[in-house]
Amino acid sequence: MKRPSIVLFVLLLGLGRGALCGADLTVFAAASVADALDEAAKAFTAVTEKTVEMEYGGSGTLARKIREGARADVFFSADPRPIDQLVKIGLIAPDSRRDIVGNTLILVASAAGGPHLQKASDLIEPEVRLVALGNPAVAAAGVYAQDYLEAEKLWPAVRKKVVFLDTVRAVLAAVESGNADAGFVYKTDAAMSKKVRIVTEVSAATGGPRIVFPAAVIAGSQRAHTGRAFVAWLAGPEAQAIFARHGFPPPPPAPAAGASR
Repeated sequence: MKRPSIVLFVLLLGLGRGALCGADLTVFAAASVADALDEAAKAFTAVTEKTVEMEYGGSGTLARKIREGARADVFFSADPRPIDQLVKIGLIAPDSRRDIVGNTLILVASAAGGPHLQKASDLIEPEVRLVALGNPAVAAAGVYAQDYLEAEKLWPAVRKKVVFLDTVRAVLAAVESGNADAGFVYKTDAAMSKKVRIVTEVSAATGGPRIVFPAAVIAGSQRAHTGRAFVAWLAGPEAQAIFARHGFPPPPPAPAAGASR
């Protein structure tokens, strides 16, 4: 009875690692890069024959899963801070870290009607009932939006109207459906939708946040070599061209020493 089992084992080995263990690489990534990263991952597989499995979500949610021991090889965050925190507790290989793309925060409103917003300060007007934001505990766009509103001294008034959602895509959907009068999303998300209009662009040049999406290999990954190759490839010209087609600019320059974020 042992002989068939041995034969079966040899046949399974012949199917290759992918059949037994799934993808060659598991990547946790911010939901806002999903479309571009799916395309980039397919291109990486075509070049390297290494398959990539994605799990998308809010950057904070994914960082919590990593802290709790979820098995993944690479973390692609929409904010440096979750990666900074994981580095401090030894869960990220710091020398693998690369800044991959940048983005811009955008205030959007429904294209179909609703309050006529022209600038961020209009959010305090009484006709604005609900403002959708990513939950700062789990979604980087919410962190950026709250930081901006606090800097503009609008947060105390706007906070009373805020509904927090888990991802920036959920914020976009809430504005598209009219369930929120306005919301803060990334420029790349706003460009995807014909159901919203841009109220204002919160660029770094006008006092908005410096937005950078870094990626790094998770410490202890048994596929660290492939993970490092993937992160380096994302920062390279072929992947950068893919990100550019989806509206992602290159990562912004690092701030000068002593400068605030």
